[in-house]
Amino acid sequence: MSDPIPVKIVVAGGFGVGKTTFVGSVSEITPLTTEAAMTDLARGVDDLSAVTSKQSTTVAMDFGRRTIDEEMILYLFGTPGQDRFWFMWDDISRGAVGAVVLVDTRRLSDGFAAIDFFEDRGVPFVVAVNAFADAPMFPEMSLREALALSPGIPLVACDARNGNTVIPVLVTLVEHALTRAMAEA
Repeated sequence: MSDPIPVKIVVAGGFGVGKTTFVGSVSEITPLTTEAAMTDLARGVDDLSAVTSKQSTTVAMDFGRRTIDEEMILYLFGTPGQDRFWFMWDDISRGAVGAVVLVDTRRLSDGFAAIDFFEDRGVPFVVAVNAFADAPMFPEMSLREALALSPGIPLVACDARNGNTVIPVLVTLVEHALTRAMAEA
C-alpha cells in the first residue's frame, strides 16, 4: 500500500465570509488558526458593516486536514480576507490543486477579487455560497450573472458551520480540478 496523495486546497474569499469556520468544520485535526482580536485600529480599516459582531480576524492563514480515504488527504489553507493581507495569497496558493471561493450573498462584490485571482493564475476553483441565516437567496443563474462566472465554474451552496455541507464542496472542487487536468493533458 502506498502513501496517500496529499492534495492542497485554498479557501479564499472576502473579509468575514466564513473561511475560518469552513476550514474548522471539516478538519479532522484541531485547525491551526491565526485569529487576532479585532481592535479599534482594525475597525477603522476593515469594513465591518456586514459583520458587526465579528470579534476576531485571520491575520495569516488557517490550516486544516481531512482524510478522504486511504488514497487521498486534503490539506486546507484558508487565506485572510482583508486587502492588506493579499500579498500572502501567491505563497499560500503555490502548489494548490484548486481553490474554494467562499461568498456571501449580502455582499457578492467581496468575492470578485478572489475569483479574479484564481482566474488570472489559471487555478481551478469553485464558488461556494455560504448560507447565512439573514442572507437573501438567489437562483443559480442570477448568482452566476452577478459573479460573472463562466458555465464551466461550479457554483455550490454550503453552510460553513456544517462539515456535512462542506465535504461536497471539497469533492466538487477535486473533481473539477481533475477534469480540467485531464482535458489539458
